[in-house]
Amino acid sequence: MASANKSKPRGSSGLFWDLLTFDRLVTGPVIHLIYWSGLGVVALFAFSVVGAAVGLALKEPGLQSLLLALPVLVAGLLVSAAMVLLWRAFCEFYVAIFRISEDLRALRQASDADHAVAAVTRPPAQAPAQAPVQKPTA
Repeated sequence: MASANKSKPRGSSGLFWDLLTFDRLVTGPVIHLIYWSGLGVVALFAFSVVGAAVGLALKEPGLQSLLLALPVLVAGLLVSAAMVLLWRAFCEFYVAIFRISEDLRALRQASDADHAVAAVTRPPAQAPAQAPVQKPTA
């Protein structure tokens, strides 16, 4: 495995090399960006719910529009909270899948290294001794 690490370029082109050869998965940081952008969309939805509730309350003066706006506000904020939880679970699922992939890769590399060490330290297999062939007597 040491020879593979020596062939990898160092410095600023290391990230570019990782992108070309799939030596390192970049999905983890990408999932974080997707997570935060999704939270931004959910926040926009929550702000629009608050705006709709305020607009509904101010549409007509009176208690009836205020009583109609309150359930809209509560239901909208509950839906927003549920969306945040679902979005978090969705993104954590993908992070877990890619971490499993990285762990399996590390286990495979460790196993390959163990097999290489065992092959070097183990003496070569000897051919089994053959028993002499006896001729049948007539």
